[in-house]
Formats: sequence, C-alpha cells, structure tokens
Amino acid sequence: MSHSNTNGHPHQNGLHHQISNVNEYITSPTLYHPSSNTRWLPHSPSNDHTRPSHVGILAMETYFPKRCISQPDLEKFDGVPAGKYTIGLGQQRMAYCDDREDINSFLLTVTQSLLQKYDIDPRSIGRIDVGTESIIDKSKSVKTLLMDLFSNSGNTDIEGIDSKNACYGGTAALFNVINWVEGSSWDGRYGIVVAGDIAVYADGPARPVGGAGAVAMLIGPNAPLVLEPTHGTHMVNSWDFYKPELASEFPEVDGPLTLVAYLSALDNVYDRFREKSAKKLGRLPSVDGQDPMAQVQLDHFDYMAFHGPYGKLVQKATARLLYLDFLSDPDNKKFETVDKSLASIPRSKTYNHKDLEKTFMGLSKEVYASKVAPTTKCMKQLGNMYTASLYGALASLIDSIEDPSSFIGKRIGMYSYGSGLASSFFEISVKGDVSEMKEKMKLSERLGQMTVSSCEEWQKALHLREEKHNIKDYVPTGELSKLWSGQTYLDNVDKTWRRTYRTV
Repeated sequence: MSHSNTNGHPHQNGLHHQISNVNEYITSPTLYHPSSNTRWLPHSPSNDHTRPSHVGILAMETYFPKRCISQPDLEKFDGVPAGKYTIGLGQQRMAYCDDREDINSFLLTVTQSLLQKYDIDPRSIGRIDVGTESIIDKSKSVKTLLMDLFSNSGNTDIEGIDSKNACYGGTAALFNVINWVEGSSWDGRYGIVVAGDIAVYADGPARPVGGAGAVAMLIGPNAPLVLEPTHGTHMVNSWDFYKPELASEFPEVDGPLTLVAYLSALDNVYDRFREKSAKKLGRLPSVDGQDPMAQVQLDHFDYMAFHGPYGKLVQKATARLLYLDFLSDPDNKKFETVDKSLASIPRSKTYNHKDLEKTFMGLSKEVYASKVAPTTKCMKQLGNMYTASLYGALASLIDSIEDPSSFIGKRIGMYSYGSGLASSFFEISVKGDVSEMKEKMKLSERLGQMTVSSCEEWQKALHLREEKHNIKDYVPTGELSKLWSGQTYLDNVDKTWRRTYRTV
C-alpha cells in the first residue's frame, strides 16, 4: 500500500493501517489517528440554556474519481453534432468509475479525508448524517460502514443515519445535523454531513448527463458559512425519475416531466422562501398594497447555487428566478424591456413557453455570469453528483474566491431538488474566513490532475459496473492504478454479499 499523497487526496504520511483486524469481513480503510494538537474539541453546552449561534459549515472536503471523459470526445464517439453536449447540455467533462468503487468507498474516502486534512479528533463527533441514492443494500446504511473510521477512538456514540430521496438526501442530512446542533439534545460535539452518488444511465440520450462525486462537511457553531433559519420547501408525489429495479443502477426517467418538476418546484420553494422572509421583515400585503415577495428578489443574493444535473438546466433555473421576480414586481426598472403580457400567462403554461424562456434567458445573462457561474466548476467537470451536486456548487464557489476577506458578508441562495419529489430553498450567510477550506480542498488543482480517458475505456468501465452490479462471491477487476493514491476501494464481495474495503 502506498503512503504517498501526490494528488492532494486522503492519505497522509505516518498514518497507521489496521486492515481487517477483527475478521476478514469488516470494512478496512485506513484508520485515522489525530495529532495531539487538534483544535476541534467538543464544546461544553451552557448551563444557562443559551443555544449555540452561527451554526453552519466549519470545514469541507470533496471526492471524485480519478478518471473522466471529455464531452467533445463523447459527441464524436456518439456521432452527434458538435455542441450537443457542450452547448446543448452545457457540460465539459464527466467523472466515472468502474467496479473498484461503490458508494461505500466514495463516502469512506471523503469522510476519512475530512478528518485527516482538518485534523479532527474522531471523539469530537456526535452525529453523522448521510445523503445518497446509490443504494446497494436495502437494510444496511452507509453510515454503519463509516463507523469503522471511528473504531480506534472507541467512539460509538454517534447519532444520525442515511436519508434517501433522489438528489435531496444531502440537504435532508444537512438540515438534520444543523437542527441537532441547534436543538436541546446537543451534547457539545460536532456533526458531519456526507453526501455522494455515482450517476449512471443506460445506453441512450441520458448517458451524457451522468457523473460521480462526494462531499463531506463538518457542522458546528461559530461557523464561517452559517445556515439561516428560513427555508422554503415543496414536496409532492411525482414520477419524473425513480429507480424501481433494484438489480440495476439505472433509473426510469421521464425527461419532459423532470424539467417541469424541477422548475415548478423552484417556483414553489422560492415563493415560500420569499413569503416567509417578507413576514419576518413585517411586510404584509395590507401595508402598502405591494406584493410582499418583492422585498426579497434575486438581487438579495450575492451568489446563487443550484442542484445541477447539467449546465443548461441551471441557466434556465437562473432565468426562472428572474421571471418570478418579474411576476412580483413587474414595474421594476430592470424589467422595463419585458413584455408585460408575459405576466398574464398561466404559470402551468410557462415551463415550455419559448418566448418567455428566451426573454428571461437573455435578461439573466449578466446575473448568471456574476452570481451563478462561479458555482458551476464541479457540475461542468464532474457531471451530476446527485446528492452532492448542490454542495459541489458551494465548493466550486469557495474555490473561485480570490480574496476571502471580500467574501465575508456575502449571501448565497441555495436550491436543492430531488426527483420524486422533494425540494428546498435556503440561504447561507458568509460570517468568516473560508480560505482554509479553499486551501485544504485544492479543488481546481485536483480537477486538473484527473485523467481524461478514451470514450472506449469509459464505456468498458460502465459495462463492467452493469455486468457485476449486486453480485456476490466476487473480486473486482478494475485496475488499482486507475485510482487516486490513498483512496478507499472495494476489495471483494463474499458469498453472503459482505463487502471488504482497502486503501490504495
């Protein structure tokens, strides 16, 4: 096993290995031993019943496979017109993996890396919540495998479990941990949120919008990235995207319905967020006759992060927010060039209305460039990370900040969407310095170290995953040389489907 870490990935020199020391079936990634000078010590809950303040994200890490393909190469490989994927979808590259990786290895890797890079004492963690839709066991949670990372510390007193609903699970996990820290049962320790997925589709038009990646976040008080308490949420029963075939990783997708579901959910959560915000500001319709939602518009946010299946949909979502602002404040000077008759179109008729879309896509170009484009690096270069997608957008934004001191005081709008469907709109306020997160993640550097492979190699890897999905008594055949140094990988699946993991 290598002790090098040339790619900025999880493994560090001097760490001890404890492989399968209980029995051969126990998960066995590298176990983490914190240094004696760790700064992440538990808080002592106050005796005067005051609650922790400024609860949010203290530290952040990302993980993604080492290999990707180029979308221009994929256009040629698929025999489609140039620009179909790069312009039509707005994508540049797509990460992928073979049978050596699964959701357990992804989340073990990113959690271990978070602990190591920030020198977090495992005993200081009191809750871990996981968000994923890459289900490989109908009963056993990914969280239970993550507990192997805490075995050396003796810390088994860690609350939390997995959340599942398509791409929304990461946000459900985040809300759970935030509420735990802010709640009466908090014991002074930190929480961790882990989200990640492997997005693969059957051969066909959806395959170019796959991807893979994971994010881990340390949650606690006095954070530089604070979650504000106002949420707008919308949940209904929808059959836009679902995975009923448990023997396959591939979803059933209703493409046209997915677009409408994503945008209509955005309508609902944005309106509810604005209604609640207006109420907090004391602005009601009876005060001056103005729509109270006009008090909170896209201008309120310095940046806007979206769940991003692909780039073009995020552009449409940006335009949609501007359209919603127009509905609540049509006389605003910024809408002076907009045909006012667009406001009278029934909302249900607007999702595929070409004139309306063209108008607000054009009007939102500058807004997109300044507020949204800085959040799109992971989406464009890794593809759809499902539950980690929104938080990959946040990581991309942090990576884009050249002067962290100027970032303090900024407001970030966050739109989370999961098919089926569950969605929320919330706000993050920047209260402190994020330069350590940027330095530790090294996102641009690590993205630049990925291997751009041939489309033939990518197709072979996906077919291997499809062939070997959910089988037992099996040793994966993917090459270890295709993995990052220090990452966790699937070593074997035994006769009763028990999985063993090792570290490169």
